[in-house]
Amino acid sequence: MSQDKNAYDDLPDGVVVVDPTGAVVLVNPAGARILSTSADALVGRSLQQVLPLIDDQSRDWWACTDPFGGLSTRTRQPERSLQVGDGPLKGRELLVTAAYVRDEQRRLQRVVLVLRDNRARERTDRSRADLVSTVAHELRSPLTSVKGFTATLLAKWDRFNDEQKQLMLQTVNSDADRVTRLLTELLDVSRIDAGRLEVRRQVIDLPGAVLKAVSGRVAAGDPEERFVVKLDGELPEIWADPDKIDQVVGNLIENALRHGEGIVTVTVAPFESGAQVSVEDEGAGIPPETAARVFTRFWRGNRGRGTGLGLYIVKGLVEAHGGSVEVGRAASGGARFRFVLPAGTAPYDA
Repeated sequence: MSQDKNAYDDLPDGVVVVDPTGAVVLVNPAGARILSTSADALVGRSLQQVLPLIDDQSRDWWACTDPFGGLSTRTRQPERSLQVGDGPLKGRELLVTAAYVRDEQRRLQRVVLVLRDNRARERTDRSRADLVSTVAHELRSPLTSVKGFTATLLAKWDRFNDEQKQLMLQTVNSDADRVTRLLTELLDVSRIDAGRLEVRRQVIDLPGAVLKAVSGRVAAGDPEERFVVKLDGELPEIWADPDKIDQVVGNLIENALRHGEGIVTVTVAPFESGAQVSVEDEGAGIPPETAARVFTRFWRGNRGRGTGLGLYIVKGLVEAHGGSVEVGRAASGGARFRFVLPAGTAPYDA
């Protein structure tokens, strides 16, 4: 059982193992957390006492399923949403799956219960619903604009002069870029969540990436005097995906412009055996109680602009490189975002 315990301890779902007499013999850490107690307090007790479950018709689930009797051909009970019927957790909804472990003579050796907190699934469902709502909202405006201008141009092309046509086509082009950026963000979120983010490493010019991002913002109409770029020391050779680092730097600068105020200062410097990039603004900053949420999905700050996915993507991209990102307060009182990248060598050198 010690080997089983080690295996169960690593599982993210709660596991409760019961012997043929109905006594609990093992509870993994996730199971103890779900049941809001310790494994020592549960081992040796009767399963019905530890986990009194009822179904959606208020029936005793243990009496209905008879886990220690019944047909010897049973191997499992499919996942069911059940409620704790008594005790401190009364009313808590759990997703419960049961597996029957038998010997060669089909005699019951143990029952293995897998527990999942239904609240986690509800949070996932809400997150998906929020994502769909955000996408629909963000797509509606540019697509409405694209549809309106193209329909107008097709129907009344001869009524507009060249300057008016150019303005409408520029608007359509800008809105199409917005849609493309949103779809790119959604693909990035999907890959980060699924752990399928590919990083194609090569030697990158980190200061060059910062200067390119600033030049892009200036070309897009932001005042050049609003940016200060500092290069503080010689950097080691950094191996990273240049496109993804461009995205990280661009997202952080855009965030400073959108949610901050005043001068945006970007500093590139060596850090331990790698490099760091900090982006500071002169706005009101981020309260400490909010700092823990800024890298989560749909955080939009006080002004509520954008999709709220940019910083979530920044965190995923930086961590995919083995780096880290944090937020704090700048000397000016504004927000200070800093990410660190480790130095590296060419992939496959080992």
